[in-house]
Amino acid sequence: MRLVMNEPVERMDRPYPRRWWALLVLCLSLLIIVMANTALTVAAPDMTQDLGLSSADLQWVIDGYTVPYAALMLLLGAIGDKYSRRGALVLGLVVFGGGAIAGSLVGSSTGVIAARAVMGVGAALIMPATLSLLAATFPRAERAKAIVLWTATAGLAIAAGPLVAGALLEHHGWSSTFLINVPIAALAIVGALVLVPPSRAAHHNRIDYVGGLLSVVWIGSLVYMIIEGPHFGWGVKAVTAAVVAGAGLLLFVLWELRHPRPVIDVRRFGQRRFAGSNLAVALFFLAVFGAFYYLTQHLQFVLGYDALDTGVRMLPLAGAVFVGSALTGYLTPRVGMKFTVTAGMVGGTAALALLTRVDASFAYGDLVLPLVMLGLAIGLALSPCTDAIMGAFPESELGVGGAVNDTSLELGGSLGIAILGSVLASSYSSHLADATAGSKLPAGALSTAQDSVGAGYAVAQGIGDKARALGEQAAQSSNAEQAAQLKAQAGQLADGARQMADAVGSSFSDAVAHTSLVGAVILGVGTVLVAVLLPRGTRTEGTEGEAGPEPEARTEPESESETETETETGTESETESGGAEEGVAPAGDGGAEGDGDHAGTVTPRAAVS
Repeated sequence: MRLVMNEPVERMDRPYPRRWWALLVLCLSLLIIVMANTALTVAAPDMTQDLGLSSADLQWVIDGYTVPYAALMLLLGAIGDKYSRRGALVLGLVVFGGGAIAGSLVGSSTGVIAARAVMGVGAALIMPATLSLLAATFPRAERAKAIVLWTATAGLAIAAGPLVAGALLEHHGWSSTFLINVPIAALAIVGALVLVPPSRAAHHNRIDYVGGLLSVVWIGSLVYMIIEGPHFGWGVKAVTAAVVAGAGLLLFVLWELRHPRPVIDVRRFGQRRFAGSNLAVALFFLAVFGAFYYLTQHLQFVLGYDALDTGVRMLPLAGAVFVGSALTGYLTPRVGMKFTVTAGMVGGTAALALLTRVDASFAYGDLVLPLVMLGLAIGLALSPCTDAIMGAFPESELGVGGAVNDTSLELGGSLGIAILGSVLASSYSSHLADATAGSKLPAGALSTAQDSVGAGYAVAQGIGDKARALGEQAAQSSNAEQAAQLKAQAGQLADGARQMADAVGSSFSDAVAHTSLVGAVILGVGTVLVAVLLPRGTRTEGTEGEAGPEPEARTEPESESETETETETGTESETESGGAEEGVAPAGDGGAEGDGDHAGTVTPRAAVS
């Protein structure tokens, strides 16, 4: 057996025998790039204290990863399709690991933000490569099952990040949350070379670099605007980013419509199944990342759990994702994608609706049911959507297909943290002002406490520290009258500290309830839109009202290039040919004209070769 797997998957005359081991490597690669964000939310307090980060610094430490990650995926996915999907994966892991090492060594906010940006570039290479390699390696009959496991891994990573970070922070500093990525990335690199067969598009023309660069401009500007505006105000930077994003998107669409080989055929978004699937992915991660953002704070600050305990208490969500994924693998072939996706979104909306009951008396046990429901919803909805998105792309564009899915995911997550985070902050500030009305709290202290729940508890602790200091002075005073006065002042301050802490906790709980209501409304409206967009259909039904009447059935395309040409342009003809190889299910008609309509179990145009 060769140490390095060199036989391209496109040349194999039967399904790759070690494909499930290859999937393990792809899932491991996915795990670390998702955990890189969720782990940092737990490490943020230690990092803030050690580096003296402002709230703006901390926000960009978190989001410095997101901007290049989201902006570069489409272009890098196309490059991986043309040159080497496995090469893109390995290079991404090297870049990601290098950024993680740098992040653990720097000692300033600028250094950490730069290191996180480098990790984001690595993630932009890794993420679409995992999906494109999965689709290229697995025959269509097994691809839906593999995507279920891929999606379940993403759900596990969301909950595992805080758990791993919490365990590390018990005995090590925040830099350990960067360094933990290095051995995992090294293991994934070795696994990719040994277990993952190389793959690239059999027929791929010159890359549309102009379209790719325009996608970088408009997506990067949009994500920057999403981060900058809600958190730092709609000043010149945010407004400029909004204008650039809008102009960039318009130019991108116009260019792609006219280009004979666009980086992505934007007409696909006119297909109901494709558009509905992308909308569902974006909305789900808006809800999940937004809820994760405020629930971890509620567990740590209001309920008083440390980092490790917080991670442990998010595990019901991860377990439920696996259960939901197993259910969708069973249900989708029987009842159709429309039912499972809509059911998942309804469940997610119900989970957020349950969180509207959060108040100061809420205990962890009251959060378990919403967490489980949210996990089940993720598992039910996301796998069929990912399968449908990948199924809409021909073999030559599997990397682009993965990038489209992952960009929807990342944009949704960024919107969730930005929108729901902004609602949370404004609601908390308003509730705290009401709760402390009539108190003798100095205006400066109130303004500080309104900045965040952590700052609010810090103000309460500061008042308590003053009370203890006065109490110690009273105990040491030889003057009985002075001691009595100091003791009375200490008692008043101690009562004020308790009242302040109670006000902060109740205000943040009320803000969580209010934000959950906003999230439930957004996801509920989105559920209706997705239900309208997704056509009815089960495994064997054709598209309904999406691409017109079905073409005449044929068991196999006359040539691979003919199918690709029909998919991408519908008019041109090719002279090269290469029939479907023995042992691999042939690709059916589809691509831009088809619909990925065989939801959950069949991805019509992404055949292995």
